[in-house]
Amino acid sequence: MTQPASAPEDVGMDAARLEHIAPALQRYVDAGTYGGFSTLVMRRDRVVHAAQVGWQDREAGVPMAADSIFRIYSMTKPIVCTALMTLYEEGRCQLVDPVAKFIPAFGATKVLGADGKLEDQHMLRPLQVRDLMSHTCGLSYDFFEDYSIGAQYREARLMNDAGRSLEALIAELAKIPLAFHPGTAWHYSLGIDVAAHLIEVIADQPLGDFLRERLFAPLGMDDTAFGVPADKRARLAAMYGHPDLIGRDATFPQIFQAFLDKNVARRDEVAETYPCDAPEVFQRGGLGLFSTAADYLAFARMLLDGRAPDGRRIIGRKTLELMHTNHLTAAQLPIMLGGAPMPGWGFGLGSRVALDVGQLGVSGSLGEFGWAGAAKTYYWVDPAEELAAVLMTQFMIGFDLPEYDFRALVYQAIDD
Repeated sequence: MTQPASAPEDVGMDAARLEHIAPALQRYVDAGTYGGFSTLVMRRDRVVHAAQVGWQDREAGVPMAADSIFRIYSMTKPIVCTALMTLYEEGRCQLVDPVAKFIPAFGATKVLGADGKLEDQHMLRPLQVRDLMSHTCGLSYDFFEDYSIGAQYREARLMNDAGRSLEALIAELAKIPLAFHPGTAWHYSLGIDVAAHLIEVIADQPLGDFLRERLFAPLGMDDTAFGVPADKRARLAAMYGHPDLIGRDATFPQIFQAFLDKNVARRDEVAETYPCDAPEVFQRGGLGLFSTAADYLAFARMLLDGRAPDGRRIIGRKTLELMHTNHLTAAQLPIMLGGAPMPGWGFGLGSRVALDVGQLGVSGSLGEFGWAGAAKTYYWVDPAEELAAVLMTQFMIGFDLPEYDFRALVYQAIDD
């Protein structure tokens, strides 16, 4: 971060109350499950809290550090969607454009009807660019079993073949039927991986190069990429938690059973599905990036006003408003993730959006937005409070809620 840490009181935060954050997260470390945490909070363009607790690598005795590097899994999604929206701002794509305009194979993709028969996409409402980012596209994930196409995803190894290029992945995905007609339902999916390939097609350059040019370089995100250089790998945090969600033939019910069986361990095998040493090939949209707490806070802070630290505009204010408003109909709510409802939240273009604070079950504000990753990385941006916060850890599919503790502790420290 380029902004210096400030006295919290200068921006309406209580320093003593912010000090409750680290001990609360330390309790998760002391319980012997989570290795460690790195947290950052910014308000009104000033860092008011920064802490590391526990271990980057518990077995090796390496403490968590401010520059520890994490696999951020689905926190890749907001970055990719923001990048695609910079192309939207240039008039190079529209949200209502058919995806087949750019990736012709999706023009032939069928929809699996309720009766099990294949149907054509509606001529007047085919799969559109906006559907990819709002998860209303009819796609799914390997690990979900709520639609029968999940078995086809697992057979095609859509999630766990890290040696396949993004282009090849999307070509395979386009052969599998959609689970429902685009725009009719919300279902978490590989849609943003398709959005990532759209970037490659429209910009005519590799995804990683485009992200570095449009976002990482101007924001000073020097440690964010689809890989970790050899001279930085000592900073890569070890993975703990349940079995790899994107491992071969893995399903969400299997992960939940591992939770019931208390199958929690160090998980070195995630390197097979999320390699740190193959950035030229392993580029994705729904996961794949590595980052630090400071780098991701730089991105989150930019989402407040669309500007880099030097004042140059990255993305327009009205575009940010469009991205972070709810794009779902009442009939598509509440959104469901792994079978669990998320009341109070809508969904925009790449991020959840708070619609009803009373239903959230956690402190927040109307219009607050953000997302999380499979290994319990978490961020949110609250425009009403001019606040952004990041929590980084490495715990595969945790069913407890350290991120909610973090949220409550941040909001209780507001003092104006």
